[in-house]
Amino acid sequence: KIIGLTVGGDDYVTKPFSLDEVLARIRAVLRRAGSARVAAPPSRITFADIELDDDSHEVIKAGEAVALSPTEFNLLRFLIQNAGRVLSKAQILDHVWHYDFGGDANVVESYVSYLRRKIDTTEPRLLHTVRGVGYVLRVPRG
Repeated sequence: KIIGLTVGGDDYVTKPFSLDEVLARIRAVLRRAGSARVAAPPSRITFADIELDDDSHEVIKAGEAVALSPTEFNLLRFLIQNAGRVLSKAQILDHVWHYDFGGDANVVESYVSYLRRKIDTTEPRLLHTVRGVGYVLRVPRG
């Protein structure tokens, strides 16, 4: 019992046990946990001068609202969440379109092009192609 509680257990039930006792213990743990709610992840994420709000499905670039399709929005969210990390077309297909690589990767290229026209029109450019690898969202070095 002591080891179980020491390593993080909230309660301990020994055999034989009654179902009523287990349910009462579960309710007690849930009551205690209910007062210590986990904070929801932020609905607004930012990168450089881009703000993306998941709750309102809005994108602001340099203080101006930008209209994005749901797919463009999901692609931008994935790029921002992985800013600085080179993402392959296969990773993007899996996370944005939710299917494995094996189809036409041109869909990724097309949507990256759409995003560039909408959110990457001024210097410094943020959305970069890493030839032969994929795409990365980053502020240019130097």
